[in-house]
Amino acid sequence: MNEQNNIASHALAAAEVALASRFAGAACAFVAGSIMRGEGTIGSDIDLVVLFPRLERAWRESFVADDFPIEAFVHDPETLAYYLDKDIESGRPIMLDMVTSGVVIGPQRTLAEPIRATAARALAAGPRPLDGPAYDTMRYMASDLIDDLRGRRPPAEIAAIAAQLHPRLIDLMLLGRGAWTGAGKWGPRLLRRLDGQLADRFDAAFRTAALGDGAALMALAEAELGRHGGHCFDGYKQQAPLDARIPSGTRDQ
Repeated sequence: MNEQNNIASHALAAAEVALASRFAGAACAFVAGSIMRGEGTIGSDIDLVVLFPRLERAWRESFVADDFPIEAFVHDPETLAYYLDKDIESGRPIMLDMVTSGVVIGPQRTLAEPIRATAARALAAGPRPLDGPAYDTMRYMASDLIDDLRGRRPPAEIAAIAAQLHPRLIDLMLLGRGAWTGAGKWGPRLLRRLDGQLADRFDAAFRTAALGDGAALMALAEAELGRHGGHCFDGYKQQAPLDARIPSGTRDQ
């Protein structure tokens, strides 16, 4: 058994102990994360999706068990279905991936199988096509940040603008090509899986922007916006919620 398999075996044992000791009455759990994929190291998190037959509400908690950091996402079938649907809506399949790829443990493992099957179908189907107000906002925010890169700016400002543009451009590139997107470290990983050459251009543009030269990043972002009809400014409109108000005189009451 190689080192990573040994770590995964220990992680699974730690998850089983945690499920029994901390979540009495749970039916089963999905054990996921880089450790279970054979990519983790000592100190990597264990993602634990715990499933009860019924809960008043879902919750999330973090703890350490047998030296493994564990992120537990505690649900019943209905609350888990809600968050799986939120993944589909956002285009970021965080819970979908945990449920689909996780190792099932616990006394009532059959409860997990229909949930896993539903998640796997949704994951294979891919994200919803970009459209509607959220798509317009995505394009508008990218356009606004590209405009901020124009002209002469101090290197620190260019780096700050690039940091804001990074996740928005990732979303536009991935979702705009019918691929799932991801936050943080997952964005560049997913982009590289999709298109290595595009990922190379993306990495190079952000490296130079971090050093204060935004020209390559601006060119890359403008080319990407061109795939979506170009800059989004003229005619853009975003309405506030109807309850976005504080009635007069209520602050001092």
